[in-house]
Amino acid sequence: MELLWLSGEDMEGLLDMGEVITAVEEAFREHGLGRVDMPPKIYLYFQEGDLRAMPAYIPSLDKAGVKIVNVHPHNPEKGLPTVMATYVLVSPDTGAPLAVMNATYLTDARTGATGAIAAKYLARRDSKSLGLVGAGRQARTQLLATARVFDLEKVLVASRSRSSAERFAREMGRRLGIDVIACDVRDACGADIVATTTPSREPVVKDEWISEGTHINAIGADAPGKQELDPRILRRAKIVVDAWEQAKHSGEINVPLRNRQLFREDIYAELGEIVAGKKPGRESEEEITLFDSTGLAIQDVAVAALAYRLAVERGAGIKLEF
Repeated sequence: MELLWLSGEDMEGLLDMGEVITAVEEAFREHGLGRVDMPPKIYLYFQEGDLRAMPAYIPSLDKAGVKIVNVHPHNPEKGLPTVMATYVLVSPDTGAPLAVMNATYLTDARTGATGAIAAKYLARRDSKSLGLVGAGRQARTQLLATARVFDLEKVLVASRSRSSAERFAREMGRRLGIDVIACDVRDACGADIVATTTPSREPVVKDEWISEGTHINAIGADAPGKQELDPRILRRAKIVVDAWEQAKHSGEINVPLRNRQLFREDIYAELGEIVAGKKPGRESEEEITLFDSTGLAIQDVAVAALAYRLAVERGAGIKLEF
């Protein structure tokens, strides 16, 4: 029996952001219609970080699998990515492994795609500017994906290190041919769409910086205790989560819920409900909308299935004896 090994280089060559957005949007639609099997994400905690296992099955794709992913914030000091991931794709018919993939870029791409999908349904249609709080790998894919959905004219990027923000601005400005400007966090929060991608455990975005009509993609809080936004912002916003059961203990809402600054009835919808047409997205030009992204296993299996199909069609990867 053979399985296919796909390296990080293979994955970056196979995955076009437009196709990733399409695959992830369909996964959220299936989730909203109740047609997926996705057990809760499980965590192992280490002194320097954590390890997560994320299984999922989407019957419409006839694919299942599990991702093993770490988050170690100090890894860049060791020359390693903060997030590294491996995906095992299996056949639901036999349980046999079909492929093992470097899923680090898969994780970046599917999270960026999800931010763009959330903005598609929740941001103002005439949005022209994107503010990024954080200038790492995830900020890059948030920008690349959002630029596929909106005709961006300006991008504002803020980071703890001004030099990191300036480096990001130069690189991504050249790559996309649009104005990317390094700035402070307050200025970045003045954009039409704001994406926060930091590992912070205390708010970095203040309530008074967020104007009516803004859409926020809260990406960084993906484990208990993480928090990027002033809780008063959440009280003003229409809150959409990727999945309530996951977001309540590890998303942007986890700390305000624990502190009783927020309650279950304050959560408007899951993103899949909006994508599936069960609930409307943005309903006025003035409302503040907020998407709380924790990262779902259905996103991973959808993109892994896409990568596998493309690899088979193109003869990519290395076949290994199992």
